[in-house]
Amino acid sequence: PAHPAVGAGTSWIGSGPMSEPITMAPDYATARRRFIDAATAAGASLHHHPLPDRGPAGEDLVIDVAVLGAPDAPTAVLVVSGTHGVEGFAGSLCQSAWLEDHAVTLPPADVAMVFVHAINPYGFAWVRRVNEGNVDLNRNFVDFDDLPENEGYEEIAEALAPAAWSGPERESADAALLDLLTTKGLGPVQEAISAGQYRHPDGLFYGGTAPTRSHEVLHEIITDHLGGKERVAVLDLHTGLGPWAEVELITPEVPGTPAYDRAISWWGGQVASNTAGKSVSSPLSGEWLNRLDDWLDGVEVTQVALEWGTVDAVTVLQALRADNWLHVHGDPTGPDAPAIKAELRAAFAPDDPAWAAAVHQRFVEVLGNTLDALTTPQG
Repeated sequence: PAHPAVGAGTSWIGSGPMSEPITMAPDYATARRRFIDAATAAGASLHHHPLPDRGPAGEDLVIDVAVLGAPDAPTAVLVVSGTHGVEGFAGSLCQSAWLEDHAVTLPPADVAMVFVHAINPYGFAWVRRVNEGNVDLNRNFVDFDDLPENEGYEEIAEALAPAAWSGPERESADAALLDLLTTKGLGPVQEAISAGQYRHPDGLFYGGTAPTRSHEVLHEIITDHLGGKERVAVLDLHTGLGPWAEVELITPEVPGTPAYDRAISWWGGQVASNTAGKSVSSPLSGEWLNRLDDWLDGVEVTQVALEWGTVDAVTVLQALRADNWLHVHGDPTGPDAPAIKAELRAAFAPDDPAWAAAVHQRFVEVLGNTLDALTTPQG
């Protein structure tokens, strides 16, 4: 039977005490402490995957995993935050607030819940979308023996990432970018930029030439905690595309496939296929959701990326260009950094309590529908 659309109540989790206030952490270290405290209070088992790099204040960078419920349950929910580091501010809020609100309410006996906090902790800590090697983690899950081509990016690469962020070189780059937007339109240019590219390591949306450490850890987490399950639901938390505070549930599956049909029945009309060109997101090369069928052979997998809107696409792009310049040509600890980092955070994690509250509420609803679907008898 069809399950209720997003926004319907759930029958088993209860309301619980709402965590107050619904605000995002000021930095990665604070977000990590809140997540660990919430997971511990909820009775979750914790697993830690440290990375060798450090944050801007010398803090440890760790991918933390909290497992709630019976580890050997036949079904599971995986919730991942921080695939794009700066987007972890909102994702971490969703995970931690949910754990705080439901600390006294365990999942059903036949469902395990796996929360992966900050799969890209470097980007989270340094307020970047990418990792320590300028790699976009969600373009890094490709066949590295047969890297995708993106000729559209070649035409725009120089304009996107000028060596100077002021003066004639910046002005020339902006003019070239504006000309491309005018002649080709925002949609085609956005697709060329964001689809993923593998030739320009100092550019935007670079997918790398080998699996990153976060790639390897995510593979390990998924095979260790989800391998051998019968059914798995996956929620990957993102921000930066779409109308302010509205969420779209993006799937790489296409209409007519069983996984797509399940997504529609679980979550309703907010599900959109980027592979089929129906989403605010362009089709992507190297997104990790596409690897799940390989990693979880024989497991029924139903997956979506939750994408919350912030500001307009041009403002987001400008923030990404500035941050790219800062780390490739500037000084990420210098006098230009605070304004550029504030701009980037505003593009992906607005300092607005109403935005944060809306994101949290929609996450609670989507996760509730997910658990309802997994605990409803099939047939």
